Amino acid sequence: MLRRLQGSSSRKPRCRIGILPTVVLVAGLITALHAQTRPKAPGATVFPLTSAPGPFTEPSIAINPNNSQQVVAVFQSGVHASYSEDAGDTWHVAEGVAPQNYRVSGDVSAAYDNLGHAFVCYIAFDRLGTFNYWAHNATRNGIFVRRSLDGGKTWEAKQIAVSEYASDPGIPFEDKPYIVSDSRASKSRYAGNLYVGWTRWTLTGSEILLSRSTDDGLTWSRPIEIDRHPGLPRDDNGAAEGFAGAVGPDGRLYAVWSQDNEILLAISRDGGQTFSRAHSIIHTAPIMFAVDTLERANGFPQIAIDPRSIERRSNDPRSPLYVTWTDYRNGDLDVFCSTSDNGGKKWSAPVRVNNDPLHNGADQFFQWLAVDPIDGAANVIFYDRRGDPKNRMQTVTLARSTDSGHTFQNYAWTTEPFEASGVFFGDYSGIAASGGRVYGVWTEKPAVAPQAANKPENKPDTEEPKPRGTIVKVGVADFATAPSGNSH
Repeated sequence: MLRRLQGSSSRKPRCRIGILPTVVLVAGLITALHAQTRPKAPGATVFPLTSAPGPFTEPSIAINPNNSQQVVAVFQSGVHASYSEDAGDTWHVAEGVAPQNYRVSGDVSAAYDNLGHAFVCYIAFDRLGTFNYWAHNATRNGIFVRRSLDGGKTWEAKQIAVSEYASDPGIPFEDKPYIVSDSRASKSRYAGNLYVGWTRWTLTGSEILLSRSTDDGLTWSRPIEIDRHPGLPRDDNGAAEGFAGAVGPDGRLYAVWSQDNEILLAISRDGGQTFSRAHSIIHTAPIMFAVDTLERANGFPQIAIDPRSIERRSNDPRSPLYVTWTDYRNGDLDVFCSTSDNGGKKWSAPVRVNNDPLHNGADQFFQWLAVDPIDGAANVIFYDRRGDPKNRMQTVTLARSTDSGHTFQNYAWTTEPFEASGVFFGDYSGIAASGGRVYGVWTEKPAVAPQAANKPENKPDTEEPKPRGTIVKVGVADFATAPSGNSH
């Protein structure tokens, strides 16, 4: 058709009109096809951290700032840790990390401090209260940390309480803690500080609290409330939930969380002793949502900073800030990123991180964010359903921005889709990056239960094996050694 139009002199105007939409259409189809078939992440390798399926979810990962060969990954349930001493080429199980004096432990996060010590933070309790109303009939519970002085290989037996409550009527329930470290050795006056933020559920509301340690995690301050006002008392929309934090080169602590369809920000300029009044920086669609096959899902925000100091006219060392989250403003779930280059005062319009076609009915969710402190790239991990027309199966995608969050290249970290039905999938995944080497950690449900291959002959082929739990995997991508065309 194009060749016929181009060959007719009497129809030149129509030729121009006809070619342009066709070329645009073809280009659009090529772009959509490219987005649908993401290139593999450079140097992508994937390792299982669990030898068999079990109740394993909600992983976190961290890199030692003093020795980038050391990486630690933690996950629940209870508390588990694996470590690498060769930049993720091999992984080993760390023994004896879970507490012995509580029946349940989980909601883990990990960090290294400026001494290269590894920390795992977690909650522990005996049983949950009323469904989604955790402070109702709450049993003894608390938030704890444990230390590893050798980068994650061995963990001290001492369990250090950040906040702990005995089993009495009316006690709160501590939930979803996240540990943040000021790991800069010289630039920050608060270098070495550790911070833990979390949601405290009470019978009447939800609060965002923060505690700090100035002595290598051995003792923790009395928690302070940093939200503007409490949220609703149930683990659902309207609650104050999903704390995440980042520390700038000057020691400023930036804290974000979700509440009332808003992402709120509070800033501490004195090492976590006091905070600015929390204020909304981004309006979102509801941050808790239903996803087919999942028991629950959310789009809680993360915040990260490019710590490479940018000299400004006022010699202000503040550096670009990034916030990521997930919501369904476009109908299906998308991952978004907003940035600030003036210390969080103003934020850019949301940028869509996943690059599949808009309104295609495919969900992307459970994102996590890490900005590489060496090369400044923003890296985002998320589950991705663009390859399944039924929107039930997902793979793992790594998105990367090298232009300050204006655009994101999407890479396939995994290519074999898996379903998530019949098991608890948790609330989050994890990611960390240093020097172009990116580490992701996530939960998968095995495609076939281990016993299926040896089923009895009289068992019908149509009977699916019952879910036997989940596994945790860690992925490594290497942009430092990738060809230039794959590094952005």
